[in-house]
Amino acid sequence: MKAKELKNKTPDELKQLLKEKREKLYQFKVDLSAGKVKDIREIRLIKKDIARILTILKEKNIKI
Repeated sequence: MKAKELKNKTPDELKQLLKEKREKLYQFKVDLSAGKVKDIREIRLIKKDIARILTILKEKNIKI
């Protein structure tokens, strides 16, 4: 996701999106250890999305 898209979302939407991304990251790590994942790059992209969401939340001074 782009930062511009995230800035337009409400804090509740951002928190929900953060939760979904963290769950997806966890699932990817489990699948990676099981040998099911071929594209490791996806994990990096999810981590960057999580960092963007956290940055936007901090800019808006919203507690997580």
